[in-house]
Parts: sequence; structure tokens; C-alpha cells
Amino acid sequence: MSVIRQMTYQPAVRRAASVETMTFGRLRELNDGGTQRADFHVLGVIDAGPGAVTVDFRRHPLRDRSAVWIPPGAVHRWDDIAEVAGHLVLFVPTAPVTHATRELVASPDPAAHWDIPDADWPFVDTARSHLLLEASAPPGDSSTELPGILLSALITRLRPPHAEARLTHPVFRSFRAGVEAHFRQHHDAGYYARTLGYSPRTLSRAVQQATGRTAKAYIVERITLEAKRLLAHDRLTAARCADVLGFADASNFSVFFQKATGERPGAWQATVAAE
Repeated sequence: MSVIRQMTYQPAVRRAASVETMTFGRLRELNDGGTQRADFHVLGVIDAGPGAVTVDFRRHPLRDRSAVWIPPGAVHRWDDIAEVAGHLVLFVPTAPVTHATRELVASPDPAAHWDIPDADWPFVDTARSHLLLEASAPPGDSSTELPGILLSALITRLRPPHAEARLTHPVFRSFRAGVEAHFRQHHDAGYYARTLGYSPRTLSRAVQQATGRTAKAYIVERITLEAKRLLAHDRLTAARCADVLGFADASNFSVFFQKATGERPGAWQATVAAE
């Protein structure tokens, strides 16, 4: 099982900078092939591939003119980036300045990867170039607001696949925030419906429209992801996972995990350890 390297946002050039940029060439120099978790967002714009990155146990191809977004807390590993050309934008959650992009950053897809349409590419490329230029300016020559403004422009031009659904469903945004805060204690959709003041049907319909899943399925998926992180990277036993994730005992947790994944926790953990 891999040991996770915890990464904290530490801008290399400007002490107050909330946005940093990096080429994939520089990433290759720094990357040791290990598993890492950051407390900041990592947004990659790929000019050319092929390559791959694994985010929370899902492998994503890095193709020509594509993008990948790794949110804070996601466990990831750059698997194959020897031939990847492009840039990474590293930023703290408060860096974007527009209301729409801040809402989007607050509710990212856990593992978003998408192709950039040819018609959008010139706009994406220009927005990125402007951000790269501004990020490279000497501290005394640059406003601290400009990188955030240009980051917002880049995110808007990239059109992440979850953007439209997430931004148009305030009920889902409230639900997601509630799940992130309480999924270890509350596993039923009814709790979130009551807390937010919506009927279970209204809540589930909003979540379905935003994610394609029911509210219950969303909660199950979030708990399962955390369980996998704990089993694979923190190396916890099923009994300890049950305690951390709010299950009555190891048996209840094992039944939940097997129903969600098709495998018992111990068997899944052994499979990951052997990879």
C-alpha cells in the first residue's frame, strides 16, 4: 500500500500569491511516482499526450487538448506523464474572484477529466497564456488580484462538465456541503432533507438533476470513497473504518462495503496492496 505524501500550498515566488503555475516538464522533475494528497486545487491543461493520472482509484487518460481537475483532499498519482505537454495551475479554494467560479470551486467533481472541444481551444489557450504571463510577473509589477481574475476566466473557458448542473441547483450545493460535513455521522438521505428543509422527493430530484444519481446513491458513493481511502492509504482495519465512518460495528460496515463494491473490505484492501 502506498504512503501518501501530504502537500501544503506554498507559493514559490510570491508570498501572497493564491495561484501558481507549472509546466508538466517541471512536474516530471519533481514527481517521484508516489501517491499524494494536496490541500489545494490542481487544474491541468494538456496540449498533447498521451499520459495518465489516477485520482481516488480511477485512472484518467491525459489526451491531446484535454483537462483534469484534482480537488483538495483527493488522493492522486501521476502514472505516466513522460510525453505530456501542458501546464498545471495550482490554487487555493478562495483564489477565483467571480461568484460562479467560486461556487464551482466549492463543489468540484471528485475526479473530473474532459476533452476540450476544438471550437473552445483558442479561448482556453488564450486565457491560459494570459494567466501564465501574469503569474510570471515580478511581485512588484503584478496586482495580487489579477491571477485570481485570470484563473476565473480560464475556469469559465474550460467549461468543466459538472459546471452547468452544479451551478444551477442551489439545493444540490447545500446538500453536498451537508454531506461533506456530516457523512461520517449521518448515512440517510432523510437526515439531510430534514436539515435543509426539503421533502425527500425534492432533495432527491435536485441531486438527480445535478449528478445523475439519487441522494442516497450520492451519500453511499461518498462514504465508499472515504472507506477506500482509509483502507488503502491509512491502512485501517474494517473495525476501525466502521468506527471512523459511523457504523455500529465491523460487520455492518463490511456488509455496506460489499454491497457498494462487490468485495469485502479485507479482500479489497489486499487487492490494492498487491497492485
